[in-house]
Amino acid sequence: MKLRKFSNGPDVSAVGVGAMSFSDFYGPTDEARSHAILDAAMDVGVTHLDTANVYGMGTSEQRIGTYLAARGKGARDRFFIASKAAITKDDAGKRCIRNDLAHLEAELDQSLVRMGIDCVDLFYVHRRDPEMPIEDVAGALGELVRRGKTKHIGFSEIAPSSLRRAHGEFPVSAVQSEYSLSVRAPELGLVQTCAELNVALVAFSPVGRSLLTDNPLSYERILEIPFMRNNPRFMGSNFDFNIKESDKFRALAADMGLPAAALAIAWVLAQGEHVFAIPGTRSVTHFNELVRGAEITLSDSDLATIEAVLPVGWAHGDRYDVVQWVGPERFS
Repeated sequence: MKLRKFSNGPDVSAVGVGAMSFSDFYGPTDEARSHAILDAAMDVGVTHLDTANVYGMGTSEQRIGTYLAARGKGARDRFFIASKAAITKDDAGKRCIRNDLAHLEAELDQSLVRMGIDCVDLFYVHRRDPEMPIEDVAGALGELVRRGKTKHIGFSEIAPSSLRRAHGEFPVSAVQSEYSLSVRAPELGLVQTCAELNVALVAFSPVGRSLLTDNPLSYERILEIPFMRNNPRFMGSNFDFNIKESDKFRALAADMGLPAAALAIAWVLAQGEHVFAIPGTRSVTHFNELVRGAEITLSDSDLATIEAVLPVGWAHGDRYDVVQWVGPERFS
């Protein structure tokens, strides 16, 4: 597995494991399947694990914890483990975002217990609270570093301007954003700002929530997944159009002798040495297709051909609905 320098931290695998799929977010799974993915990761040298307290309301972290416990002392040292917090509910049970130190530390403490570890390598604010100055949030995260509970800090789905402000308060090691051939918004300043500040850009959903694979989710399956059935990109005529357009990408990948998922990952990694991909899957077979993307070096001609097949803005429908847009920062 190809390694890349992770900001001011260690060398980390260019492709990691997005452990949201260790919960039932995209469909039923179990501990054995999650452990099989982690075994496959160990076998090929994938070191980057990304999880969060809300993935299955602790389930993802618990499955990482049982895996580490079962594999013995050396297993923890094989992985660069990232988790997140900030998304919670208020006293009335309504979804809200908290970035204060008390909340972040309490959630991180629970995450550490679930995973059976003393410290994470990276801790993100999952969503920014717009009512709290981001400098204060960065300071709170920095305090968690000083207390020995995380080695590095990060933010998920923030704007380049927010990154600059946070980084001025405490060194930010990573920004996590959705980035793929179907979501190009990070190119409007975030890719560039991360490179300038030596901050890792961690791309989640790098295969477009299945659109950029050889086996995209069927409309019937989408209707069974709460997040997907309300997502504009996967609804009605938008879905039909996006499948038809992405068929061209599948055909291109086949002509190149590659799984579509591998080609999609290779494209993401080609956007800069500071870019990492954390696809999720419940299948070892699909996992092997995904990590193959790190082995592919795309030429300028390859990139131009891919761009011609799926140009910027090709996908129909927004990537989130109104409710899903609460938290991520839009920027241009």
